[in-house]
Amino acid sequence: MTVNQYGQPIGDALPDWSARPRPGDVVLTGQHCRLEPLDADRHGRDLYEAYATAPDGRDWTYMAGGPFLCRDGFDAYLRAAAQSPDPKHYAIIDLALGKAVATFSLMRIDPANGVIEVGNVAFSPLLKQKTAATEAQFLLMGYVFGDLGYRRYEWKCDSLNAPSRKAAERLGFSFEGIFRQAIIYKGRSRDTAWFSIIDKEWPLLKEAFELWLAPDNFDAGNRQTRRLEDIRQTLAAKA
Repeated sequence: MTVNQYGQPIGDALPDWSARPRPGDVVLTGQHCRLEPLDADRHGRDLYEAYATAPDGRDWTYMAGGPFLCRDGFDAYLRAAAQSPDPKHYAIIDLALGKAVATFSLMRIDPANGVIEVGNVAFSPLLKQKTAATEAQFLLMGYVFGDLGYRRYEWKCDSLNAPSRKAAERLGFSFEGIFRQAIIYKGRSRDTAWFSIIDKEWPLLKEAFELWLAPDNFDAGNRQTRRLEDIRQTLAAKA
């Protein structure tokens, strides 16, 4: 424990710390997907059609926008998102399909403190439950921790959004608590569940993602051999 001249406990010194770069117009490519800066003209049609494959509007219940009943409303939403520096939106391209199937963003960007949040996660049925969905999250994490050098990566969601909370925990985020009555959206109150990953946790998480994404972790039917959570637990036990 570090103490100051008054004998008070204080946080670790960061003498070499400097503000981190803001996320930019990068293209990140994996085995199954590619992340591109969102472009309303280039990605709009594919995304609208991808989201239209859902049987109803439940995927938008916990999102600030949507559901979109017409193309004009969706295009207006997408144009505003593409022009926003914070949140900084990215389209997810499924390499097998050759088209955009989802979007997410980096938001609440705090370069001075090295804190950033992944949010606005809008995965269409064409991406959900696919290997590319996990890989997309891995690519964005790698960009934040590896390329930009941020210290803290956050995930926040409506506390009632059970699928989002489950996804955060599967990806390796740690639950930090509930911020009560934190937001009003769509005319209703929201308690917000907070999750995070910090930089010292990234090396183990990175190794777990790489092992999970390895071709030998999938059988002939493209079913996982080992769960991501189990791989992470095994690595942690060896550390």
